[in-house]
Amino acid sequence: MDLRVLRYLVAIVDGGSFGKAADQVHISQPALSKAIQQLEEELSATLLERGKRGTAIRLTPAGKVVYQHAQSLLEGRQKMIQELKALKRLERGHLKIGLSPLGSAELLAPIIAKFRARHPQIEIELLERGGAEQEAALRNGDIELATSLIPDDETFAWLTIHDDPLRIVLPNGHPLAQQTTVDLRDLAGSALVTFEASFILNKLIHQACLSAGFEPTEVTYVSQPDFGLALVAAGTGVMLLPELIAERHLTPGTIIKPLDNKDLRWQLSIIWRKEAVLSFAGRAMLELIKERFARVLKSPL
Repeated sequence: MDLRVLRYLVAIVDGGSFGKAADQVHISQPALSKAIQQLEEELSATLLERGKRGTAIRLTPAGKVVYQHAQSLLEGRQKMIQELKALKRLERGHLKIGLSPLGSAELLAPIIAKFRARHPQIEIELLERGGAEQEAALRNGDIELATSLIPDDETFAWLTIHDDPLRIVLPNGHPLAQQTTVDLRDLAGSALVTFEASFILNKLIHQACLSAGFEPTEVTYVSQPDFGLALVAAGTGVMLLPELIAERHLTPGTIIKPLDNKDLRWQLSIIWRKEAVLSFAGRAMLELIKERFARVLKSPL
């Protein structure tokens, strides 16, 4: 059923005549009469009592039912249009973002604050979790955007916003602390402090160790860099961290050394599902991220 014809019916009833309604909806009176006749044929019911010229139009019992529902449908259509306009103007909406515990405070907190200042009526829900959990949440549609390392899953699109080499953090008394640089192979046999399995960085480090010819041993798993570095300072082991994180969370009793392995890098990215239709708020957030990280952005798109 065409909502346009229902609008014609409401205009006829509210205006009291076909002539007034034709002027209001900007069609000829014969075309208006034909449209109402076709509606009556479609519904197999007479909707209007057509009296002599100059007499008021009256609804039949069937017409009253259709008129009431037509009003509701047209009001619903108008409300829908208004709500869509509000979404487009970012006057309302809800944005869910998954944030990695690593780097989000340093890199994304200023952007989120700026977004809130620009669009105070958008509700933002921030979910902190490791990269593997974020990818699962994106697939399930639980979040729209997430921070993670560059994904190897072709279902995701991504933008790299920060590219850092990994550094080795050692306790001050460690034998390797005297070296200018450290080769990853030098860590064979050293106890390792690393992140939980939900962190994609964990997978990256484990694969790099295997490629260097050894399996990490005596591994202690943590979820926060501060606690991991405290364990390093206490002599529990050594820890591989992105340069930004290692320097930001530098702990007394530890020393940071560069790695000879230049290709071992932490590439923090914003990721989302390629096939997903991002909300207007999600698109606005991406544009703000592009604006902020224009100099470093890398993307497969």
